[in-house]
Amino acid sequence: MIVAMSVATACESPAAAPASTGPVVTLANGSKVSIEVVAEPETRAQGLMFRSSLGANHGMLFIFPETAAHSFWMKNTLIPLDIIWIDEAKRIVHVERDVPPCTADPCPSYPPSGVARYVLELAAGEAVARGIRNGDRVVIEGIENFVAH
Repeated sequence: MIVAMSVATACESPAAAPASTGPVVTLANGSKVSIEVVAEPETRAQGLMFRSSLGANHGMLFIFPETAAHSFWMKNTLIPLDIIWIDEAKRIVHVERDVPPCTADPCPSYPPSGVARYVLELAAGEAVARGIRNGDRVVIEGIENFVAH
């Protein structure tokens, strides 16, 4: 079981386009999220922890070398997140909404209800605002040069 720690901030409206030309996730409603990609064990473990902000309309995409039930926790996280697990076929298999920061040890772990190859973290409230649901398909662009280890 891999545990990742992370943090994010609020995003703009779901229809707003990402500012960067880097990797992007297009959600089922057509909205796009610019993503920071983490594919190495060290960067997955670090995630967005200790960051006090994340630009509007941005998220973090975790790429794992194997499909599994990757659990996450919120240690050293400053704000709540929505955590979205995505399988190999780019279908959402689990959405954990409004996951609070961990304020005391031991921190709870958040496992998905299905196996996933990718995990997308967004600011809390974005899953509801963008209508993200289990079974939705997403398009992930710009990750061809990332190899998960």
